Amino acid sequence: MSATSAWDRAGSLPVPANGPVRPEVAALHEAIPSVAELFTFMRDAELRFATLRLRIEERSATARGEEVATIEATLAHPGRARTLTSWPEQGIGAYEVWLTDGTTVQTYVASRKVGTRRPVRPVVRGTDGEDLPGTSRIYRSVTPFQSESLPELFIHPAGYCQNVLGTGSCLVTGTTTVAGREAVVLECRHPRTIEVVADRPDFAIRIAVDRLDGVILRLEESIGGQVTREAVVTSYQPDAPLPPDAFEFNFPSDTTFIY
Repeated sequence: MSATSAWDRAGSLPVPANGPVRPEVAALHEAIPSVAELFTFMRDAELRFATLRLRIEERSATARGEEVATIEATLAHPGRARTLTSWPEQGIGAYEVWLTDGTTVQTYVASRKVGTRRPVRPVVRGTDGEDLPGTSRIYRSVTPFQSESLPELFIHPAGYCQNVLGTGSCLVTGTTTVAGREAVVLECRHPRTIEVVADRPDFAIRIAVDRLDGVILRLEESIGGQVTREAVVTSYQPDAPLPPDAFEFNFPSDTTFIY
């Protein structure tokens, strides 16, 4: 078990003078890591595979009761990514697609028959200088997913570690198994949050981190000991073979494009 003060190395991966960028920490040692060691290992998760297929099941408590969503994510470095989000209880037409080839982003919402096509947003310049403090440096993904999505959080956890988990009281509590893979469990009490309803001292987060790759495999949020959100990886396939059409999508003929 171990606790730590604020971690500020989300954008501080050492870059080699030549050759490909590699993870700073190749593998976790057999003992339970410190929180800082775990965060540094998690930061470089996406550098440990060339392709990835991932399925997440999310359960959340809402005003309508419990909602269940299934998210299937596919990644191929550099730049190609796709997510298919569906709500099985709402029928076959309740799904959304998001995909990118690194230059263009396309989306489709089946329930509204609405699609979009737009260029990838440029990254903010001047946020990776070595003269900047750690908290001001931004992690730049090799292959970004949709902002604020679970695949983005699970595969690129650096900002989450620094800006959310790192603001609370963290403790590595042991290990578990998720989707057939060994994972390190971390608990965080009262982290900073932008949601007013969760800005209270009994708000807590528990995550399970893949011990080999550093990807988040489970996320659990609770208030007053009551679980309000749980997202669990049910299938995890790093370096999986992908079909040629993995990042293709044909919009239905009745799609309305809003931009």
